[in-house]
Amino acid sequence: MASLLHSRLPLSHNHSLSNSCQSFPCHLPGRSKRSTQRFFEERSYDSKRALICQSGIDEVTFRLPGSKEAKAELIGSLKLKLLSAVSGLNRGLAASEDDLKKADEAAKELESCAGAVDLAADLDKLQGRWKLIYSSAFSSRTLGGSRPGPPTGRLLPITLGQVFQRIDVLSKDFDNIVELELGAPWPFPPVEATATLAHKFELIGSSTIKIVFEKTTVKTTGNLSQLPPIEVPRIPDQFRPPSNTGSGEFEVTYIDSDTRVTRGDRGELRVFVIS
Repeated sequence: MASLLHSRLPLSHNHSLSNSCQSFPCHLPGRSKRSTQRFFEERSYDSKRALICQSGIDEVTFRLPGSKEAKAELIGSLKLKLLSAVSGLNRGLAASEDDLKKADEAAKELESCAGAVDLAADLDKLQGRWKLIYSSAFSSRTLGGSRPGPPTGRLLPITLGQVFQRIDVLSKDFDNIVELELGAPWPFPPVEATATLAHKFELIGSSTIKIVFEKTTVKTTGNLSQLPPIEVPRIPDQFRPPSNTGSGEFEVTYIDSDTRVTRGDRGELRVFVIS
């Protein structure tokens, strides 16, 4: 018997299916009912590695703990739990302390189950345009998160739109793209714009990404889309605040074909989905 058992076994109609697999209402091939029960009991699986049992009217499906199928199902369930925890929080801008805690706990469960990320073996997983759906840093009510940034309240009439990360693993381009709506005095309509913060990135170790800022470009959209893009002058290093070095690091703690979870160098939790 290999470590993986994933078979459909016919049941006698004299047996009734229990809600728990621990009652063992079916037999392994070549084993008696008692022998089947002993086979699993001797392995003393704890609650976190319990036998996965899916049953129908006349058949039952076993998947032993440690199998790829069982782990994939658990990861999928934990990923859904995380996505549910961060939904409805306006990317973190509307998150309360309780929301932050629930999201962090859900992310830790997913990270623990999926294991360490190894981008050195498959950097292509980063490729693409990723949409930010949650950032714990936005709960600070500034666009800079845990770093200094313009407030989203009444001092500056800025409305944050969608936020994306565009990553090219060949050119090592790493662009943060932010859609903004800037308030204007009456009777003028608000100005819509897209700010692109261009970086270069490098992989450090197996899962840490270091980004180095290059430039910021602002392009108006909507009614003013005909205007050319504007490159925002970079602040000279001698005038740059110590908290804004122009570079940063974050760790990719979970990634698959459509979801990515990262933790920043200041503890920010961010969740992205491919767009």
